[in-house]
Amino acid sequence: MKLSEIKTILNTAASVNFELENGTKVPEHFHVTEIGVITKHFIDCGGKVRKEKVANFQLWDANDFEHRLKPQKLMTIISLSEKVLGMEDSEIEVEYQTDTIGKYNLGFNGTNFILLSKKTACLAQEQCGVIENKKDACCTPGGGCC
Repeated sequence: MKLSEIKTILNTAASVNFELENGTKVPEHFHVTEIGVITKHFIDCGGKVRKEKVANFQLWDANDFEHRLKPQKLMTIISLSEKVLGMEDSEIEVEYQTDTIGKYNLGFNGTNFILLSKKTACLAQEQCGVIENKKDACCTPGGGCC
């Protein structure tokens, strides 16, 4: 989900609720502790230089049980972030702690925002000789790219 999409949803939303793909709800007293821009500048396993940029939201489950984030308040935080940080209409990545800090893509099911599991992938499949259904061919010993 892009930043523009969450803003469109928030304009008509009655509440802001998050849940994991497995249906586990983020406690309704969560806080959005930060919104930022994360830039990743890297070289893939085929030697190509890449740069990715995401809008990052961090959710925190505090012991502030009376806290409820309203859609308009989240819109205000997003607007301030856009203004001060010069945020673009990037994909949103959400950080949320379960056993460890997890990074999630963001979806919406019509009622709740869904924290979608992220997956790794080989970005240089042609150079690595990755066959579509063969897992881990890119970075195995002798795979040719690592």
